Amino acid sequence: MIRKINIRDARYQLENGAGSDAVHKDPQYAYAVTDLEDDAGNRGTGLAFTLGTGNDLVCAAARFYAEKLTGRDIEELMPDFGSMFRLLSNEQQFRWLGPHKGVVHLGLCSVTNACFDLWAKKRQVPLWKLLIDLTPEQVVQTLDLSYLEDVLTKEEAIALLREQALTRDARMQVLQNGYPGYDTSVGWFNYDDEQVRTNCRRAIGNGFRALKLKVGAADPGRDIRRAHIVRQEAGDTVKVMLDANQQWTLPQAISVCRELKQIDPYWIEEPTHPDDIMAHQVLAKEIAPVKLALGEHVANRIAFKNYLQAGCAGFIQVDAVRVGGVSEFITVSLLARKFGVPVVPHVGDMGQLHQHLVLFNHIALGHEALFLEHIPHLKQHFVHPVKIETGVYITPQEPGSSCDLKPLQ
Repeated sequence: MIRKINIRDARYQLENGAGSDAVHKDPQYAYAVTDLEDDAGNRGTGLAFTLGTGNDLVCAAARFYAEKLTGRDIEELMPDFGSMFRLLSNEQQFRWLGPHKGVVHLGLCSVTNACFDLWAKKRQVPLWKLLIDLTPEQVVQTLDLSYLEDVLTKEEAIALLREQALTRDARMQVLQNGYPGYDTSVGWFNYDDEQVRTNCRRAIGNGFRALKLKVGAADPGRDIRRAHIVRQEAGDTVKVMLDANQQWTLPQAISVCRELKQIDPYWIEEPTHPDDIMAHQVLAKEIAPVKLALGEHVANRIAFKNYLQAGCAGFIQVDAVRVGGVSEFITVSLLARKFGVPVVPHVGDMGQLHQHLVLFNHIALGHEALFLEHIPHLKQHFVHPVKIETGVYITPQEPGSSCDLKPLQ
């Protein structure tokens, strides 16, 4: 039984321009942390990712949801977690503050992730193993598919998982080989040109075969110059991605992206306001064949459904510490699989949780193992930090979701 609940506000100040982008110039990385402890001493830790101010509000929302789980046995809760997720996300007073987005949904995210972590620790297995060992029916029972019935029914989700199970053995090798990573830290917005150049050389020397640069400057010439620096250092064989962090209006995005096409970007990420689906649809047509990547600030499965229906998302960047947690992450991954769009998560949690989820996506859903974002700035704060060798995530073996944090100093 879940006996103890602890909600923590954990904040970490980044230094020397790390984490900066065109909108967030001086970020303070923060987690709303939910700890659920059962009567056997197992503790599940869940994270929602924010940028400092307001993290206390997310913690308050997480506490509201977590208290509703007191006295529940995790092995009784999780086999039908989809029903609990639907119940909590539609709680009448908090739903008025969303629905399914903002502070309240981030609070639910933290609690959901703690439940999955506790479940894996109770079974003494890494989260990736717990998930891939579930049957298709068991996976779907952990999900809330409401509002998706027009494109993905429960029966269709089960059929998709069953179909992929026929070929999953061929994909198990990823557990030994590791999952490829890409380096975002080469090109934070506040870094000067020479630091970007030096970082690119270091990342390539460390084995990364894909790099990402922050763009969105008031002077588009700065973006174009820096993009050419990264492409020059990367050569023709290393992928280069560009991330505007929602900075541009649609006319600005069309103009700048046309110029940025010169460096052959693998994708352009978050070019404009995340709620403006039609703008993304227009932009995608204007800059084809360059593809758009989006999802860092897409709040829920319904919005992702609409993006996929609009046909403007080349890559889905659903983030399990920004949507409603592991359950909604898997739901969006199923949607993307049906629409034939790759999932490359945004990594607000330094890859800790997502290293498990991309393994599930590849093995159980048949998503291509493209790569997973790597950001190193908070690794030292985790009990079991991600392990990267020659640009590749090494498969975690400890029970749980790798989200246990060391005590704040």
